[in-house]
Amino acid sequence: MMCLESGGSAAGSPGCSGRLRAGDEEEEEEGERGCCGRSAEGEVQTLSGSMNPPPAGKSPERPAPRPKPPSLGRARVAAAGILSVGNVLNYLDRYTVAGVLLDIQQHFGVKDSGAGLLQTVFICSFMVAAPIFGYLGDRFNRKIILSCGIFFWSAITFSSSFITEQYFWLLVLSRGLVGIGEASYSTIAPTIIGDLFTKNTRTLMLSVFYFAIPLGSGLGYITGSSVKQVAGDWHWALRVSPLLGMITGTLILIFVPVAKRGNVEQLGGQLKARTSWLRDMKALLRNRSYVFSSLATSAVSFATGALGMWIPLYLHRAQVVQKTVETCSSEPCGTKDSLIFGAITCFTGFLGVITGAGATKWCRLKTQRADPLVCAVGMLGSAIFICLIFVAAKSSIVGAYICIFIGETLLFSNWAITADILMYVVIPTRRATAVALQSFTSHLLGDAGSPYLIGFISDLIQQSTKESPLWEFLSLGYALMLCPFVVVLGGMFFLATALFFLNDRTKAEQQVNQLMMPPASVKV
Repeated sequence: MMCLESGGSAAGSPGCSGRLRAGDEEEEEEGERGCCGRSAEGEVQTLSGSMNPPPAGKSPERPAPRPKPPSLGRARVAAAGILSVGNVLNYLDRYTVAGVLLDIQQHFGVKDSGAGLLQTVFICSFMVAAPIFGYLGDRFNRKIILSCGIFFWSAITFSSSFITEQYFWLLVLSRGLVGIGEASYSTIAPTIIGDLFTKNTRTLMLSVFYFAIPLGSGLGYITGSSVKQVAGDWHWALRVSPLLGMITGTLILIFVPVAKRGNVEQLGGQLKARTSWLRDMKALLRNRSYVFSSLATSAVSFATGALGMWIPLYLHRAQVVQKTVETCSSEPCGTKDSLIFGAITCFTGFLGVITGAGATKWCRLKTQRADPLVCAVGMLGSAIFICLIFVAAKSSIVGAYICIFIGETLLFSNWAITADILMYVVIPTRRATAVALQSFTSHLLGDAGSPYLIGFISDLIQQSTKESPLWEFLSLGYALMLCPFVVVLGGMFFLATALFFLNDRTKAEQQVNQLMMPPASVKV
């Protein structure tokens, strides 16, 4: 069969051979593709080199297929790497404050609830800004938006390092502004990776991207405590991530491509005009897999936000009760617990993401519902070991660290998988909005309130008891016991996701096919 492009002439048109494979990460951009391929409807399109038959006795010449640019795949991997580095810095900046939390309490003279307010204000501004950036990310240049976000939060963080002890409210305000800047990055960056890769390769690249969360969080504790110890002043801890952020933002502007939305899923077609924001929101709220996985993500966010903020301080208080360390009464305070917890978070993040991705890949051979089921098992297993942290800490700090290691590994195993679930059940033109809404929900129901809530409950218990190191330790432990119950609830939400996953994935695939516009052609 021979076909001509609409409005074109067959004479002198170049021949082509080969077949365009669906989901091939190495395929050229749409305007550079050859004329051979398989359309979205499965129709094979070919084009002869000439309308005139070849002379007698001579076979028609078929030009060799044009080689693909060898650097295309490496460029995409490099772009994903730069975006992952940016995510590391996002979380490094976020948890640097937690790494010097004891010093901040001493410097500004605030209690547990006041210290928890720093993270709560940050998350609240983050979740409010996320839907706005989701709307912008589905409609405008994504790499410009996220680069501006990096430059903004870097400048604010650096400025906040000069705040003095009389202006704690100004430090709180600065953390709120940093949340706005980081919202742009966390919302948009995963959708760019989703448009650069597909299938197992996308799972791998998203795993690398989301490994940046525990890696950055752990490095935040390590950076904050180490820089504070070297400089003798915790303010210097807030001056490291801004410099690295500026460099990364520049690299994104230079090296990250402007990926077309849904490019790797189009098979050479073009998506129709995007729907309205209101219609997108209605479609997402009717997507049961998306709704339940978002609620499960909220449970993860609640636990990681609370544990990440308070566990180093909790273990310090445990050692004070065991009389192995002294209570901190002047700056700089001890850094051992923040360093150990940061190192454990880095390693368990790597182990958890790799374990989750590997388990999902293996389980996909057994069941098509592997993604949500692996997440559910990880969550329920994690709840057990989080409970054991508070049992072990009363008598053995080493035992508590072992429970933290196992519990965090299981908890971190679902981060990349949850993002992959979203990519499967949401069409490309709604993904930035979907990520933003999921981010808003997970923070609203999760870590927006959990650090402050845990601090508030701890203060409330201390008010009803006599002031002593023992009750400072016990009150914070009782408050943190809320976390494993929320984690169990998250595991149940992942099980609910498994019930609807296959149906919602099929619906998304059908919607993509309906949105695709194959190139205009005339069949001859």
